[in-house]
Amino acid sequence: MKDTEGRLLIVTGLSGSGKSYAAHALEDIGYVTVDNLPLSLLDAYATEVKAGRVARARNAVVLDVRNPDFAEVFPGLLEQLRRSVPTTLLFLECEDRVLLNRFSETRRPHPLATNRTLAEAVAFERRLLGEVKERADIVIDTSGMTVHELRSALAESFRDANDPGVLALSILSFGFKHGMPSALDLCFDVRFLANPHFDPRLRPRTGKDAEVARYIEAGEVTQKYYDRLLDFLSWCLPNYRKENRSYLTIAVGCTGGRHRSVYIAERLKRDLSSLGYPVRVLHRDENKEF
Repeated sequence: MKDTEGRLLIVTGLSGSGKSYAAHALEDIGYVTVDNLPLSLLDAYATEVKAGRVARARNAVVLDVRNPDFAEVFPGLLEQLRRSVPTTLLFLECEDRVLLNRFSETRRPHPLATNRTLAEAVAFERRLLGEVKERADIVIDTSGMTVHELRSALAESFRDANDPGVLALSILSFGFKHGMPSALDLCFDVRFLANPHFDPRLRPRTGKDAEVARYIEAGEVTQKYYDRLLDFLSWCLPNYRKENRSYLTIAVGCTGGRHRSVYIAERLKRDLSSLGYPVRVLHRDENKEF
């Protein structure tokens, strides 16, 4: 299933089985994803895919019982489609007890529960989609899966063999005395490096200043620490990408967030960018009172 160029991927399955998460995961590996496309437009969209007139080479459509008469109409449309366009049908399966728990936790209505209890709607949809499931090329049971495991399964099946994906990095410098930032993936404390704060001439400047940088670099442990930090990140970032992470936030903290953390963050930006990672840097505290 790795040959995705010019192929249309159709994602369907039981309500609550994870189709929305699947759509986001596919977008993260380069798909253009259309959710709940009207069945009447499916043939025209597939023609655009085959002709290469859509935005990218990899395209996916999410279809399900939100479309009127989906279970009755879709199998016939699928057979017609497969005669003209390379098409893969992915069906997401899930156990009833898990579906009931998910709907109870999210409090979202089941699309077929208008005149039925939730349990009746789940059972009814399973019967309706029996033929659709039989025609699927791939069936993934999400009952015991976390969101991350579903993302991994989809990447394994649908990411191009020569596409390792892209891990976008955000590097945040901060001062511990101003509080820890939230939503971090990795955090490094550089308060043991040489501190320009104690030089009155350097105190008002930031870690972007060349003289401040030379002061920090003159410290006995600075280069040793940075070499080990860069080596660690160079090793672990590809492993984050293998787990289908698209974004990673790296924080670097010193006491006030003006000198050492800014210096290290800027240096990481330069070196990690040279390794091919998209990097953006934010210095949260560089202009705060010291």
